[in-house]
Amino acid sequence: MGRRDDQSFAEFVTARGTALLRTAALLCGAHQDAEDILQTALEKAYRHWKRLDPDSDPEPYVRRILVNLVISRSRRWKVLREIHMAKPPELPTTSATHAVELRGTLMEELNRLGPRQRAVLVLRFWEDLSEAETARVLGCSVGTVKSQASRGLARLRERLDRNLAPMGS
Repeated sequence: MGRRDDQSFAEFVTARGTALLRTAALLCGAHQDAEDILQTALEKAYRHWKRLDPDSDPEPYVRRILVNLVISRSRRWKVLREIHMAKPPELPTTSATHAVELRGTLMEELNRLGPRQRAVLVLRFWEDLSEAETARVLGCSVGTVKSQASRGLARLRERLDRNLAPMGS
């Protein structure tokens, strides 16, 4: 990428901004919150931009800032507001929008996970990072990534099994 200057920062944001916003949205759960968190993360990255190694990829650094901001925010918010929606009918019928509905349910359940589990699942399965890369981004051991992913997936499976009626019934 060359020298770390204002131009290289603008190029980075132009090239990777949308992907970082998607990651932030998955970590936060709400698009508006994701925009705020990403803006704060980019501000923090910009302040240290000239100190970053010009030969390395700055995206993991910015992603790490995103994860830290989301975790810090969730620690400050002891009481999370949840909007309860009507439950799906006992015997659902498959509609043309079933995939969208299923994605919405998955996103709701992902948002109910703790911030560390959500961060591990987003980085591992959405960003497609390896366990070692995820551990490096989160600043923890590979074993922690494995256990958080296992517990998070088990919790998602349990909640989705409870909230979704079997298909074809």
